[in-house]
Parts: sequence; structure tokens; C-alpha cells
Amino acid sequence: MKSQKQHQYRNTIQQYYYGCSTADFDLMMSTFDPDVVHYFVDHSAVRGAAALANYWVKVGPKTQASWTLDHILVQEPEAVIEWSMPWTPPQDQKRQMLRGTEWYLFKDDKIAEIRSYHNNYYLHDPKNRELWDFPYEERGYPRQILK
Repeated sequence: MKSQKQHQYRNTIQQYYYGCSTADFDLMMSTFDPDVVHYFVDHSAVRGAAALANYWVKVGPKTQASWTLDHILVQEPEAVIEWSMPWTPPQDQKRQMLRGTEWYLFKDDKIAEIRSYHNNYYLHDPKNRELWDFPYEERGYPRQILK
């Protein structure tokens, strides 16, 4: 088994993050399965490689965000990471650090799914306590309570 620090998934996620941080559409596309889905805690899922790359090309520069992969655990075909993101929230324009975790599902060494969790001060609404559009019940999670 490969070392977690040298695993291909780590390299792929780092490339993806570099693409997000630099708004490099083609670099992000090179890391995605064509049918990638990114689930968020604050808005609807983004589906499809081009849609996700375009999303980060637009969103990243607006908040001056950049991402780092801080820690990773791999159990193929999944990886779980902790990340850090310096950013500037549009609401107050004060530079700050946001930290979170993501679960990745890979298909043929490409990112097929991302489930992103973080506790952002600006997301007070109770509906932001879980992933939007995620098929919790289908995957055997406890029944969704919040609507």
C-alpha cells in the first residue's frame, strides 16, 4: 500500500486545490471524472466537471480564496481530508482563515464526488447543518429531519 503522503489521491486533490486557488479551469478539469458532483452545506450541489470548474473560476477570485490540503486519510476509493482556506468574506472584507473537511470519492483516479463540511460564521441558517441535495436516506444515513 502506498504511503498516505505519496498516494495519487493526495496529488490529485492538491492539483484540484491549486486549480481552484488560481482559477485554472483546465487544471481542475484534469482532476475530475466527467460526472463529478460537489455537495455543499450552503447551496445546491454542483454537477458535472465543466460546471464545477466554472463555479470555482467565478467564486475563488471573488473571495480571494486559496486552499491547502492539511491532512489526508485514504481508503480506496475514498479519501478524507482536512483543509485550510484563507479568504476574504464579501460581507465584511476582513481576511480570515476557514477550516473544514471533505470526503472524496474517486473513479479511475479522478474525483467523482466531494462532500464538503465547514462551520462558516456566515451560514447561521439551520438548513446549512447538512449537505444540500445529498441522498442521505438512499445511502443508509439516518432520516433527514431538517427541511
